[in-house]
This record gives sequence, C-alpha cells and structure tokens, in this order.
Amino acid sequence: MLGNTFGRLFRVTCSGESYGRALLTIVDGVPPGMTLTREMVQSELDKRRPGRSPIDSPRKETDQVEIVSGLLEGVTTGAPIGMVIYNVDTQKIHVDQYRAVKDFFRPGHANFTFFVKYGQYADWCGAGRSSGRETVGRVAGGAIAKQILAREGIEVLAYTKESRGIRARDMSFDEIKANYRKNDINCPDLKAGKKMEEDLMKVRDEGDTAGGIIELVARGVPAGWGEQVFDKLKGTLAHGIMSIGAIQGMEYGDGFKCATMKGSEWNDQPYVENDAVRFHTNHCGGLLGGMSNGEDIVIRMAVKATPTISKEQDTVNVHTMKQKKLEAITRRDITLLPRIAPVTEAMVRIALTDAMYMAWAYEGAAKLDPHWKQIGQPRHKIENVL
Repeated sequence: MLGNTFGRLFRVTCSGESYGRALLTIVDGVPPGMTLTREMVQSELDKRRPGRSPIDSPRKETDQVEIVSGLLEGVTTGAPIGMVIYNVDTQKIHVDQYRAVKDFFRPGHANFTFFVKYGQYADWCGAGRSSGRETVGRVAGGAIAKQILAREGIEVLAYTKESRGIRARDMSFDEIKANYRKNDINCPDLKAGKKMEEDLMKVRDEGDTAGGIIELVARGVPAGWGEQVFDKLKGTLAHGIMSIGAIQGMEYGDGFKCATMKGSEWNDQPYVENDAVRFHTNHCGGLLGGMSNGEDIVIRMAVKATPTISKEQDTVNVHTMKQKKLEAITRRDITLLPRIAPVTEAMVRIALTDAMYMAWAYEGAAKLDPHWKQIGQPRHKIENVL
C-alpha cells in the first residue's frame, strides 16, 4: 500500500488501522530548539476523539499520544518526531460484528475497492486503513505543524458551516474564533448550531446519518507561497483535503458562485495600505495564480453522511456474487462534521508548513530585493493562536 506520506520538505508519514494495535506518525522537517509537549499534540487529538457527545461515535478511544523520538528535555532536536497512539476499544463483540458482514460490500464504504485491489487479504475489520480512525495520525502530524506556523503568526480554524441544509450565518474571523468549539457540532453561530443538533437527534432516531459543509480559514499566510503550474498551493491544499475519506468536494472563496459572476464582479481589486498591497474583496479565497496573495485563505468542503447506517440496504456477497439485504450493526457518528474539522485543519497546516519551507528555500536562492516580499505581507498576523 503506497501513499502514506504527505509533503516534501515537511513530511508526515502515518500508519495504522481501525482495529490494529496502534496508529503511528513520523514527522520529518521539524526544526531544532522548538518547545514541544505531549499536551500540545493531545489538545488537537481531543478535538477529533470519539465518544464525547451524543452525535459522536460511541467508540471509547482515549487517543492518548506518546512522543517517542525527536525530543530532548522537552525541546526538539531536529530529528524526526515519532508518535504512537494506541487503540484501546477493540472489543471482540465489535470485531465479530464486522466479521459477520466481511463478505458483503457495505454501501458507501471502501471494501468493494479493497476487494478488487487486495483480494482475499483486504482488511475487513472496521474499514482498516480507510476508516476515519486513520485520521488520528494526520491530526498528530498537524499538531506539530501548528506549532511551527504559530511562530509565524499563522492560524487555521475550521468549523461547521452547514448541516443538512441548516446554515450558519456569515461571521467575522474574530467571532468564529470567539465561539470556536463552544457546542457539540462546532458551529460558531450558536443559534444555528442548536438547530443543527436538534435535527441530528431526529436523524439518529431514524437510524440514519447526515452530511454537511465545513468552512476553514487560514489567516496570516503571506503572499507568494506555492508555484505557478503543477505545484500551485491551491493544488497542494486540495491534495491534502481531498485525501480525507469523507470529503466529496471543495471550493476556494466564492467557489462555484464564480460561474454566475461577471469579471467585474469576480475580480478582487487591489489598493495600498501601509506599503503593502491589499484587496477590497476576497472572492478568490486568498489564492491568485494558485499562490497565496496575503488575504485569508478560505475553503469550504462538502462532507458526506457517515455511510454506516441502521437501515436495510442492498448489497452483494463477494464470494457467491449473490444479492443480499444488509443492516449493519456497528458504531457510527450521526455526523462527521465536528470530528472531521480538526482533520481538515491538520492537513491544511501540514500543506502550509511544507509550502512555507519551499518558499523560504526559493527566497534564499533568489536573493530578490526585500521590497517585493514587503508588498506581499499578510493582512493579519495572529498573536494568540488557539
């Protein structure tokens, strides 16, 4: 199985399965001399930990991280950071539930493509490497990137924008930050969040699940990160985000709305402020030519409903190739929204840290007049990162 490393200069490698013994993360490219504690990583892991609210999966994983390499007396040495998170809620009763349906294609799951790719050796227990459980490793790696970006005044926040058609109002970054993770659904519009949670309880009672939209804002990114063609920052961010299993679509800034706009409506017009170039609007979502332009990077992501439901569905037995009805009995989230938000934050942080290293390497080699860097300074820099 390939494709378990993301990044080029800042590299995160993950391994581990839903019902394996542990999930492992190795982070290359961490600078020496940086304070790093277990608690810094744990606070991020706790955001996606299951079993914390009525809308989460009831699986009781504690997600306690152990940092096993790359630190000396609480300070990074420049060596790879190694982290281990053990699975602790892998009871036989739950393994047997998966064993009972292991020969059937579960609608909406990856086990059909697993059978095609890995044959009889496909991991059938809890979706294996395609389980949302694998995202623990991403969040651990993203926690390291968060500390690196914080030194540069860069902050990344993701929240629930919409759940099953119930939409949060448009809000400022400061208001989003003030109400960040103040409810179970992680919606900073507290009134809309209450409606979302009430609706999800009805969905749960039906034995069903629900999808929605996550919005993410990256603030403090200077202009000029990313390349012009195949390595656009826009493409690198999309690679990271679309590698998350439940994400079905994404857009930057006004996104698909651009298809309805005239050029005069879409174009973000520049002006000068404090010897730097700013833009009156941010329709492009902080990216021009695929590169950052100093404005907030704004991304919205469509999240599918959890595919495991209690309702009867059609399926096929892979060995007999006969039709069958399937009603899965396993643990699941009513919605993935609050627990997938920290995963999107992690992937954006990893991508931005890698892009930052690439930009710094180029700047060191180019030796351009500092004036050009000055005009691309970010509109905002964060002093107190959440």
